[in-house]
Amino acid sequence: MNKSKRSKSDIYVEIGNRIREFRMRLDGPGLSQEALAKKIGVNPNSLSRWETAVYKPSMHDLEKLSEFFKVPIAYFLPESPVSLRIIALLSATHDMSERDLEEVVRYALFRRALAPVEL
Repeated sequence: MNKSKRSKSDIYVEIGNRIREFRMRLDGPGLSQEALAKKIGVNPNSLSRWETAVYKPSMHDLEKLSEFFKVPIAYFLPESPVSLRIIALLSATHDMSERDLEEVVRYALFRRALAPVEL
């Protein structure tokens, strides 16, 4: 499927698939829907319906999942070439202090300034 022509329902199917993948990979055998729902404080039926794209998880729900699985929210969203770079950056910097993050930004700006200019 052409990623630029993806419908909203397709996006929620992908989000549901990612939730299921994370849940099934956790601690080897994975977690049941009931166990994960309890750990993040939601109804097991809601979690089941997120995985099947019947219900749409809110950003708050995705935040709970990302905190539980210790990954950026972007991991639950469909991939694009840009998001893969953003995910890598978020993964590398997610637990940095503000000061360290500012240092990373300054370094990125410095590197960009060093890039050769095409004429």
